[in-house]
Amino acid sequence: MESRAKLFGHPIHQMLIVFPLGLLGMAVIFDVIMLVTGNGRWSEIAYWMMAAGIVSGLVAAPFGLVDWLAIPSGTRAKSIGALHGGGNLIVVALFGSSWLMRRGAPASPEILALALSFVGLALALVTGWLGGELVDRLAVGVDNGAHLDAPSSLSGRPASEGSHGTRKAA
Repeated sequence: MESRAKLFGHPIHQMLIVFPLGLLGMAVIFDVIMLVTGNGRWSEIAYWMMAAGIVSGLVAAPFGLVDWLAIPSGTRAKSIGALHGGGNLIVVALFGSSWLMRRGAPASPEILALALSFVGLALALVTGWLGGELVDRLAVGVDNGAHLDAPSSLSGRPASEGSHGTRKAA
């Protein structure tokens, strides 16, 4: 099932999700470094990484919703997509709550703020796996006829054509 929201031939949601995953994951890593070293500067960095991760997650979400709405009802993909999207909204809410709790003193977050972000990252790993299940196992967001010799998405030709313009046998 091809993605409905594309840029230069590729699904926009799949291009954008690397930002919140990377930013929010690094925020937790920086908080762990702060816990190990006692240097609050690392949590200040985590605070700003969270802000960028939350914003980028909210930017990626509508494109995922567009793709999810195109999945046929009653399919495993629709259920997995609902868990993936709903779970990611919870991830953003957990990190958002952690971020709000840190506003007054980003260099010295409360234990609850740290716990919220750690739980958020654990959930993000689960929802990331669900996203992988959608793409890798259920082929959501994959061009029809995709194969190892498909032409470039910038060529304007369908994936079902070979790299030299010939159709692949089914």
